[in-house]
Amino acid sequence: MAQFRKRKRRKKREIRKTCRISEDGILYIDVFDTELMAKFVTEQGKILPRRITGTSPKWQKKLAKTIKRSRNMGLMQ
Repeated sequence: MAQFRKRKRRKKREIRKTCRISEDGILYIDVFDTELMAKFVTEQGKILPRRITGTSPKWQKKLAKTIKRSRNMGLMQ
C-alpha cells in the first residue's frame, strides 16, 4: 500500500492590527462625523467586523452604535 506524505503547511505571519481610533487620540465619536465612520463601513453600508478593522472591543461597540444612530438620522446610507 502506498504511503502518503503529509505536506507541511507554512505558518502565515500575522500582522498585529492596532485600533485606529485610540491611536489617533479620539475621545468621542460624533454622530455627525461621517468621514470617520465611512472608514469602518463597506460600500453596501455594512459595518466591518473587528477582525478586519483591528479596533478594540470598546471602540467597536461605540462605533457600531454611532453608525446606527447616524443611519437613523439619515446622515449615512
